[in-house]
Amino acid sequence: MASFDVIVLGGGPAGYVCAIRCAQLGMQVAVIEREALGGTCVLWGCIPAKALLESAGLAQKIGKAADHGITIDGVTLDFGPAMKRSRAVSQQNSKGVEFLFKKHKVQWIRGEGVLEKGKKVTVTGADGKKDTHDAKKAVVIATGSRVKGLPQIGLELDKQVVLSSDDVLVAEKAPATMAVIGAGAVGCEFADVFASFGTKVSLIEVAPTVLPLEDADCSAELARAFKKRKIDVMTGAKISNVKVTKTGASLTVEAQGATQQIAVEKVLVAAGRAPNVEKIGLEAVGIAKSERGFVKINEKFETTVPGYYAIGDVAGNQMLAHKGSREGHVLADLLGGQHAHLVNYQNIPSCTYCHPEVASIGLTEQACKDQKLDYKVGKFPFSANGRARTTGETDGFVKIIRGAKHGEILGAHIVGVSATEMIHELVVARENEFTVEEIDLAVHAHPTLSEAIGEAVLDSMGKMLHA
Repeated sequence: MASFDVIVLGGGPAGYVCAIRCAQLGMQVAVIEREALGGTCVLWGCIPAKALLESAGLAQKIGKAADHGITIDGVTLDFGPAMKRSRAVSQQNSKGVEFLFKKHKVQWIRGEGVLEKGKKVTVTGADGKKDTHDAKKAVVIATGSRVKGLPQIGLELDKQVVLSSDDVLVAEKAPATMAVIGAGAVGCEFADVFASFGTKVSLIEVAPTVLPLEDADCSAELARAFKKRKIDVMTGAKISNVKVTKTGASLTVEAQGATQQIAVEKVLVAAGRAPNVEKIGLEAVGIAKSERGFVKINEKFETTVPGYYAIGDVAGNQMLAHKGSREGHVLADLLGGQHAHLVNYQNIPSCTYCHPEVASIGLTEQACKDQKLDYKVGKFPFSANGRARTTGETDGFVKIIRGAKHGEILGAHIVGVSATEMIHELVVARENEFTVEEIDLAVHAHPTLSEAIGEAVLDSMGKMLHA
C-alpha cells in the first residue's frame, strides 16, 4: 500500500488539473485512471471533435475557393483521413498530459479505482491484481461522465447503426444519411461535420429550438444557417415508431405540425450524458448523491463524507471541460492552504464550435424577462463588419444585454466566425464587473471581428455607428 497526500480518481480535465496544481503546491499526488490520460475531453470529446470541425470548416472554405480566384478541380471528400487526423491530435494531447505528470512528479496508477473508508482507494490493474492506497489529505472523485442512448424510444446504442458521439469519432466513412437526435452542442457540432462531408443530415430536437440553452436569437440564427446548408432541422419534435435493422433505421418524426417518416443509414444519439457514479464505492463510503444523480457537494467541493471531494462532470453543474478544470484548480488551492476564489458558476462561458460558432456568457434575454430585470439590448450584425466581409463569413451577430440603470453586462451572445474566441473579452468584463461604458473605453483595432463587440456595446447605449 502506497500513501499520498492526495489521490485523484479520474484523469480527465478536472482530475489532471487538480493533480498538477496539488503537486505544484508541494503535495504528493496519485491519479488513478484506467484509460489514457485526458478524459473524455482529450480522448472522446472536445479535442477530436474540434479537429473534425476544423476539417469540416476547411471543406466548406474549399467549396468557396472560386470566389477568391482559386480553381480546384477534382475535389473529393473522405471522412476517414479526417477521422485519423483527429485521433492523432487527441493522442498528442494525451501524451502532453503524461509529460506534465512526469514534470510535476504526479504518479499515474493505471487501473480501476474503488473508494474505501478511511480515505483509501483500491485499484484493480489490467492483470487483475489489487492494491489499496491511502490519502493523508483528500480523495478527489473526478470520474466524469459517459454517453447514453435512448432505449425508452428504441434507440439503444449498438455501435453499428445507433451510435454515440464516441462511436462516430472512430467511424471510417461518412454515411449517406444520418439522423442526429439532440440539437445541443454535441448534436449541432456533429451535424455540421457530417453535412460538410456530404451526409444528408436530419437534426432532430424535442425542444422548440436548436441549442435550447442559448439565447433564442442565437438559436434562430444557427437554425437559419444550417437550413441554408441543406441540413434538415426539426425542432419541437416527437419521435415514434423507431425500427432498427442491421443496415439502418427508420423513425416517425412529428415536428412543426407535420409528420414524416425518415429512413437513415445511421442514427447519432446526442441527447445528454450520464455521470460515472456506479461501481466506484460511493455507497460503501456513505457519500450521498444529488436528486439528479450527481455526487452531492458544497461550494468547496466537499462531499457528505469528510476527506472526500468531487469535481468535474460527476459533480454536476455545467458539464464542461473548462468548468471542471477550474474546479480542479480551485480545489487544489484549497487543499494547499491558498487563498482561493470559489468558482463563479454564473460566469462559465458556453461554446459550440459548429459553423457558424455560438458562444455566450450570462443571462439570455428570456431569463432577463423571467427575472423581471430592467435591461437594454445592443446588437451588431457581422454583415456590417469590415473584417467579416473580407473573409466572406458574414453570418451572425454580437448581442449585448446590459442593465438599464448601471450598464452592467447581464449577458452576452455571439453567433459567427471565431465566436468562441471573441466571447472571452466579455467573460473578463463580466467577471470584473465592467460596465458597457468601460468596454467602450477600450479601443478595438480595425479591421477586426472584435469591433462587433464595441458596436454592440454602443448600440446598447443608443449610439451605434456602423449599422
